[in-house]
Amino acid sequence: MAGQIQIRARMMGSDVADVKILLTHDMETGTRKDPKTKNTIPAHYIKEATIALNGKPVMLIQCAAGVSKNPFFGLRIKGAKSGDFVAIDAVDTLGVKFEHNAIVI
Repeated sequence: MAGQIQIRARMMGSDVADVKILLTHDMETGTRKDPKTKNTIPAHYIKEATIALNGKPVMLIQCAAGVSKNPFFGLRIKGAKSGDFVAIDAVDTLGVKFEHNAIVI
């Protein structure tokens, strides 16, 4: 399964948002073998993800094959306020794009 995202964004004070992101993705490295066929499973992992606050990019994540299955990312965004809009756009090595957003509470 690829491309499901969960985001939680909560205020940690007057101007800092604590953002937690869980990306559901198998993150295949391209080195594992299928136990039944013994063929190598092709690489398929998240290549890049951009996190934005109110449409303005605040973080770019570039992944490689070594990132674990279902990666979890956490960050703090200074200058945020309750009601702001946090979004993530990601693309994997097969060109599949997925996105999700949340409101800071």
